[in-house]
Amino acid sequence: MDAVLAEGQVRDASPTDAIDGALPLKLIEPADEQGLAKAVAWANENGITLAARGGGTKLSWGTPPRSVDAVISTKRLGRVLEHAWADMTATVEAGCTVSRLQEELVKRGQRLAIDPLFPERATFGGLVATNDSGTLRIRYGSIRDLIIGITVALPDGTLARSGGKVVKNVAGYDLQKLMTGALGTLGVITQATFRLHPLPRESQTFSFGCTDSAAANRLILAIMDSMLVPTGLQMRVRAGSGPAVDIRIDGIHAGIEAQSEQLQKLTTDTRRIEEEGDVWSERQQLWQGTDPSLIGKISVLPSQLASATAAVERLCSSPQLKWSVVAQSTGLATVRIEASEHGQLHFALNGIRAAIHALGGTVVVLTCPAEMKKQIDVWGPTGDAQQLMVRVKQQFDPRGILNRGRFVGGI
Repeated sequence: MDAVLAEGQVRDASPTDAIDGALPLKLIEPADEQGLAKAVAWANENGITLAARGGGTKLSWGTPPRSVDAVISTKRLGRVLEHAWADMTATVEAGCTVSRLQEELVKRGQRLAIDPLFPERATFGGLVATNDSGTLRIRYGSIRDLIIGITVALPDGTLARSGGKVVKNVAGYDLQKLMTGALGTLGVITQATFRLHPLPRESQTFSFGCTDSAAANRLILAIMDSMLVPTGLQMRVRAGSGPAVDIRIDGIHAGIEAQSEQLQKLTTDTRRIEEEGDVWSERQQLWQGTDPSLIGKISVLPSQLASATAAVERLCSSPQLKWSVVAQSTGLATVRIEASEHGQLHFALNGIRAAIHALGGTVVVLTCPAEMKKQIDVWGPTGDAQQLMVRVKQQFDPRGILNRGRFVGGI
């Protein structure tokens, strides 16, 4: 590897470079995407297993790697390559943080309409690989909907490019969609291009207290079925307190006033509450608390959010358990469970998975104690898609060097 990259781009790994408990031998920090592609090709030729790392905010997601000989970091690929403000697109290197891009875009009154976890540290390579999205998804879609171009270093050293730098470009295979959410198992992302949106003139958040989760769910569905155009809509509930529903409306002052009047007609059975702090950071705050703890992502139909929350409440009713749920109106909910011992977490997870599966949904474990992770399948049942995903993996990474064993079904 020292013969492939310049001096200072390869060093021995330290304990801080561990990937979900697995300690690699080397850390590789290429200076550019050509060097990164050469490093990936060298690893492929020599059977060296790799795991890509950006800001390191989601290294605990996925199954622990079966093998990781080296970590390849995008730390030095942190530039905003282009902000085509007239076309409302931006191209960044994989190691660029979300906050770094947003700071550049705001100068032109624009933004990338995403609100992922840990934007100050999260990089676009990891963001695309995990397909993380927040409350803005209801209005603008997920990162999969906003990405319009990508460059990926494939195991054979090819820098594959797909898409373009204009929103209506449809050239080539839709590689960016395939790479989104693949957890770095098909290639190492080096660049990405996104469509942008204008910054709103004003933004206002309304919060309402509800009697129970069913009432909160009915309010969410009523808002979604109305003429309102929210840019955020979520339900928050935790052990020992009633649920709250938050709605964010962006636009000009007159438009917000008009929508707030419509909102009042939908909320006659609820009470307006004033919250201290930023309610839209509640999902990120679930990563704060005492251990042992488990954080999972629940996916159900929007109409089943109350049933999913009720299942969590019922199965975590023990005094030894503490739980919180932050649910988006899209049907995605993040749950945190704290317990006094691992066995209680395992028991609660099994019960919640069974209940959510009965609703036709899924539960993916994002973080949990290392000992527990060895005993469970963090992804849960994969359904009929597993065989297709295996074949795609074999086509892109036949030697299985990239993020080995971390994705669904041990891919």
